[in-house]
Amino acid sequence: MSNEKPLIVGASMGVEHVPLLRDWLFEKQRDLELYEFGQPAILDGDWRAHVEKAKAALDGFTGRLGIHGPDPASLAPWDPAVSAVVKRRYLQSLEACGALGATHMVIHSPFRFLGNHYLPNTPTLDHDDWIERAHRTIDAEVLDKAASINCVLQIENIWDPNPGLLLALVKSFDSDYVRMTVDIGHAFIAHQNGAPTPDWWIREAGEWLGHVHLQDTDGYADRHWPPGQGQVDWFPVFNELKKLRHHPRLILEIASAAHIDVTRWFAEQGYAQ
Repeated sequence: MSNEKPLIVGASMGVEHVPLLRDWLFEKQRDLELYEFGQPAILDGDWRAHVEKAKAALDGFTGRLGIHGPDPASLAPWDPAVSAVVKRRYLQSLEACGALGATHMVIHSPFRFLGNHYLPNTPTLDHDDWIERAHRTIDAEVLDKAASINCVLQIENIWDPNPGLLLALVKSFDSDYVRMTVDIGHAFIAHQNGAPTPDWWIREAGEWLGHVHLQDTDGYADRHWPPGQGQVDWFPVFNELKKLRHHPRLILEIASAAHIDVTRWFAEQGYAQ
């Protein structure tokens, strides 16, 4: 049984953009992702004042709220000292999530290595080592913190060669507070080099898919163009999303000025509202 409710897209934006897009955002209480609360300048400054600014801008907002978390380094570094730094950044951002009432935090996949796009998940390729190092960073303390504030860690594909590696990592935590993000633009770029198509990523993630970044590209670089302006075939992407039994957060990760035009285009195509 697939989704019966229409798909509603939300967006990533800065706090300063919320008043400019308030009617569009609040009318359908769209999913929202604030991108400042993973930035070092915010985390090392008076982030609580920024939280208060965000809460004032979001007065009356009842949609699903999240943040893009920090990207200080791989979440699975070789060096335990680096793991400690990454963990500290995650905990800082989760503290901000708790103050905001945010219930998702995007972090980046660690799989940044050379190899064929159809790499299998086998110990001979040190996949188990990658997962062990990831658990050193996202340990019980981080997971307990996420659970205590009801915030799901969404791990996003970046340079990943196929969905299997990232999905195995997400499943390895066996936690309701770790799920998978598919960035459609990233998946399409990888597809140009032999990886599966973006819709395949959604199909493979299935029930573990908690979040999607919607952005278009020509396949040569991470363009963050409005959907419909690049080479991504959006029909199969939304066809797979509509088959899901649950509703992942659908986040436009493009320039805020294009949000209204893109949602109008999605509606015209019959994809989403």
